[in-house]
Amino acid sequence: MRREWWVLIAAVAMLWLLFQLEAMLMPFIAGMILAYLADPLATRLQRLGVSRTLAVCCVFLVMVLILGVALLVLIPLAVQQIRQFGQLVPGIFEWVETVLAPQIRGWTGLDVASDLANVQETLAEHWQDAGGYLAQFLGQIGRSGMAFVTWVTYVALIPVVTFYLLLDWGRLLANLRNLVPRQWEPEAVRLVSRCDDVLSAFLRGQLLVMLTLGAIYSIGLTLMGVRFGLLIGMVAGLASIVPFLGFIVGISVALIVAFFQFGSWLALVGVVGVFSFGQVIESTVLQPKLLGDKIGLHPVAVIFAVLAGGTLFGFTGVLLALPAAAVIMVLLRELKDRYKRSSLYDAGLRKRHDEDSP
Repeated sequence: MRREWWVLIAAVAMLWLLFQLEAMLMPFIAGMILAYLADPLATRLQRLGVSRTLAVCCVFLVMVLILGVALLVLIPLAVQQIRQFGQLVPGIFEWVETVLAPQIRGWTGLDVASDLANVQETLAEHWQDAGGYLAQFLGQIGRSGMAFVTWVTYVALIPVVTFYLLLDWGRLLANLRNLVPRQWEPEAVRLVSRCDDVLSAFLRGQLLVMLTLGAIYSIGLTLMGVRFGLLIGMVAGLASIVPFLGFIVGISVALIVAFFQFGSWLALVGVVGVFSFGQVIESTVLQPKLLGDKIGLHPVAVIFAVLAGGTLFGFTGVLLALPAAAVIMVLLRELKDRYKRSSLYDAGLRKRHDEDSP
């Protein structure tokens, strides 16, 4: 058999194995991503004269402290605000039914009150179903002790895998490089370097952009006194992984909440000012400094990658979606460059040039 067929068979076998092991890959993929994000900081400490083990321990301690603060402070506040927002929803429906619906009927002649009642009834039914499903799920976990132990084991494995991968990151990369055939090594190293530039710019840069925007929105709305400011800011920051999606979602929800809370145009202007300030900071500081022009992932490509990864591999696929999309984009650019340098691209021009030349 030709060598290309062996490569194809190995690739198919690897994909089949990934599908078979999808349930247990989550802690390893999550640990690999965390180790990749934390490796530059550990390497910088190592260059300052700190041993690799001590540098990894320091970085790992910082990561644990950040996660602990998030779990102890942000999550309880977010849960409390979600509960309060759920209590506010009936008042919103009542206002729409008694104030907005008559105005719409007077302007357009459409009776939206009946449709609103159907929507409210549907939401109530699905809310009850969701509660039933949650209770059933929790009961199933309680009855299935092995499933609960497996889930806890997977979550507990993430920091363990992260620590050991971070400790041996340089050695692992060197071993992988030594496995590449010698005649392919220069080209493989060049492609991997391009992929690393895009991945580092996207993962680290986008994470910092999301955290910064979430902090700006949360602090601004909280200082204004808008209810659920922390929750709205966190959701808007997370949604900022797709350009403008966080802004659209955040400002829409914040305007509705501010309108029902204050009932004045000044509050709405303040909300617009908070989100406009966040957009100015993102476009003038965050994007140029943290992301630059290395990425080029279209928002539609980001959405497609996340949905496709979740459909194929579940939560593991969601973790792998954006890194895989960035690598595929680099490979597609490489193919485009090679195509434009090939004789196929300008064969007609060369032929006409040869015919016209004396």
